[in-house]
This record gives sequence, structure tokens and C-alpha cells, in this order.
Amino acid sequence: MKKLFLFIALGLFLVTSSFAQGEIRLGVKAGLNLASIGGDAYYTGFGGFNSRTSFHIGGLVEVPVTDKISVQPEILYSSQGSKTNYGFGTTENSKLDYLNIPVMGKYHIIQGLSAELGPVIGILVNAESVDFETGLVGETKDQYKGLDIGIGIGASYRLPMGFFGSLRYNKGVTDINDIKDEDFNAKNQNNVFQVSAGYSF
Repeated sequence: MKKLFLFIALGLFLVTSSFAQGEIRLGVKAGLNLASIGGDAYYTGFGGFNSRTSFHIGGLVEVPVTDKISVQPEILYSSQGSKTNYGFGTTENSKLDYLNIPVMGKYHIIQGLSAELGPVIGILVNAESVDFETGLVGETKDQYKGLDIGIGIGASYRLPMGFFGSLRYNKGVTDINDIKDEDFNAKNQNNVFQVSAGYSF
């Protein structure tokens, strides 16, 4: 699965590079994730899912297509999931780690400022639950599907010297549950708000 992921990433880079109409930029980025799980069984408070704070880190390539439009494939390690409140003081941290490939179409509004929209393809690399009271860790990867697809929307601002900041919201559109139980039919999706800082050259 990881080899397929890297093959897709390489293919995207080669395809977008072939349409380049200007200087291609390479960059790195990292930042904060505010992640949650939404869907049929989503509700906050007693017995529900709450936001989990974590991180993302990775690299990007920005390929200009016209003066106003560019394409930006990225490869990010993104730690997602949620906090789950079961009531009676019992809270569990559901940790879902993905290798994500966002492919952002960027529209440059003014110098430095751009709006972003595009698909986000994720490969699940690790899943575990951590009980806050006992510290016990349980492997849960078999409960989730290996592939996740979402839509990312956001904005970024790049300074002339190459440093940039961005805000993005990734809305999951596919069901992440893979629990093989005929009595369980809930559908859930990943939702992630990201604040990033980086450098491109």
C-alpha cells in the first residue's frame, strides 16, 4: 500500500510538472491539527466524539499553470482521530495516523495570497486507542479502512522571502469504519482543521 502511495505521488509530480508554465517551487510545511470524527454516530459531550489536537508535517511542490492558477501536490504525515467520552469520567484517545496526498488547485487572488481547493487521499498507517485513566494502548487498525478520501479547502499567504502560512479544512467524504459486525452500521468520516507554517523556494 505504501509503495502504491509513493507511486501515485511520483505520478502526480510528473504530470503536474509537464504542465508547468513558470518556476516550480519545492517546500516543506508543518503545523497543528484539530481533528474529529463525524458522521452518523457523531455528537459531542456525554458518550460522543470530541476534537483531538495533534500535528502534520511533510513536503510540497507548487507547479504554476497560468499567472493566476497553480497545482500543489503534497505528501503529509497527519495524525488525526478524536477524543471519545464514554461517560462516568472515562475518556479514550482514538489516534489515526495517515500518509496524506492533498492535491490543491490554487488561485492567486493577489500577490502572496491564494485560495486552495482539491482532493485529499489518505493511507492509514497506524491506528490505536489510549485510555486516559490507565494509559493502556490498544491496536485498532483492523477497525478502520486503509483508504480515506476527503476534500480540502483553505487559503495561504506567502512572503517574498519564501515563508508562508496556511489555513485548511479537510472534510472526509468516505466512510472510515471497517468494523465487521452486522449490528454496527454507523458511517463516520475524518474532519481536520489545519494551521500550517512552511518555507518554499
